[in-house]
Amino acid sequence: MNIQTIKQRFGIIGNSPLLDRAIDIARQVSPTDISVLIFGESGTGKEVFPQIIHQLSSRKHGQYIAVNCGAIPEGTIDSELFGHEKGSFTGAHEARKGYFEVVNGGTIFLDEVAELPLSTQVRLLRVLESGEFIRVGSSKGQKTNVRVVAASNIYIPDAIDQGKFREDLYYRLNTVPIHVPSLRDRKEDIFLLFRKFASDFAEKYRMPVVELDEDAKKLLVNYRWPGNVRQLKNITEQISIIEENRLIPSDILIKYLPQSQNRDLPVLYSKKEVSGKEFLERELLYKVLFDMRQDVNDLKNWLAILFKMKATPVIFRKIIPSKFKTFIKILLPIPMMLKNLKFIRILVHLMMSQFNIRKYLKNHYPYKKKKWTLLKKRSKNIMENAKTLQRNWVFRNELSIEKLKNTISNKYVR
Repeated sequence: MNIQTIKQRFGIIGNSPLLDRAIDIARQVSPTDISVLIFGESGTGKEVFPQIIHQLSSRKHGQYIAVNCGAIPEGTIDSELFGHEKGSFTGAHEARKGYFEVVNGGTIFLDEVAELPLSTQVRLLRVLESGEFIRVGSSKGQKTNVRVVAASNIYIPDAIDQGKFREDLYYRLNTVPIHVPSLRDRKEDIFLLFRKFASDFAEKYRMPVVELDEDAKKLLVNYRWPGNVRQLKNITEQISIIEENRLIPSDILIKYLPQSQNRDLPVLYSKKEVSGKEFLERELLYKVLFDMRQDVNDLKNWLAILFKMKATPVIFRKIIPSKFKTFIKILLPIPMMLKNLKFIRILVHLMMSQFNIRKYLKNHYPYKKKKWTLLKKRSKNIMENAKTLQRNWVFRNELSIEKLKNTISNKYVR
């Protein structure tokens, strides 16, 4: 079965090479029994790929069940997956089969697998390695023949670093990885999806199909779509129901797009909003630098004034601390966000060399000399720290340390 036939059978819309690659991997891996890990942002349609794998496999006549691991309470997840015996816990009035027992001979899809508790991860690892499991409250092992397909919308290696996911389970699930591209990586498919959704909702609600003018099409394609296909579908349904005019201009469309993310610019995301590593660290850095720029300019202006005044330590004591505290408040959150204390040394070193605070305070503010000497010692091994920073996160984001230095010192601090 070729890729186009699979798209028609499972209702997949799009011609993106990244999407075709994901479908092709699912097609090739389906005849085998190896585990598959599907990763991608929320709303990209990851749930379609386990169905493709199951329907094209020799298990297609067996049962297929999808389990959302994040929706099951931690206290009952073991019972749901592996079953329990009568009286094994309060409320267990009779024995119950778990999903792995019911789906014997079929395929089980574990969505949001990174939300599993560590104790359940140990049980799951045993099932994957030996096909054995034990019901809650039982001492008798049972065999099962189940193919496991897992999915996650977070970057699992980060969860491993935080101690929330077992590394051995990750490598056991990640035998064959499938990456489902986000909608912003499939710009050529955005308008196709909008047209398909508009046609479906027009038929459902018995109304004419909504269309977009040229400016609205450009706005639609260039929007970031943090909610991916799910968000596009919801917005299309809103427009189809609410707007009486069937030709939608850009000024109407923009009302339905969240204003905080209507442009593809660096944005500060909280941990709950981040679904992957694609843009996290780089955009956090740029966001902080954008916010820092005005305060750096203010500091430079104050220093210029003080140089002209031939300022004494008394004047420094009155004027500098208020601005310097602001500067420190901006710097302090950086290591907490990037989890890299060495980065703050590099940034401080660049800032100090840029507007020469250290040398001036050494001469005019002598009793602070020890602190600046300490800072100098910390900045002495800047190239070593830069290499460490590059290994830790710059390399993953394909951003060289030289480019980072030039960005900070030449573009944002001037």
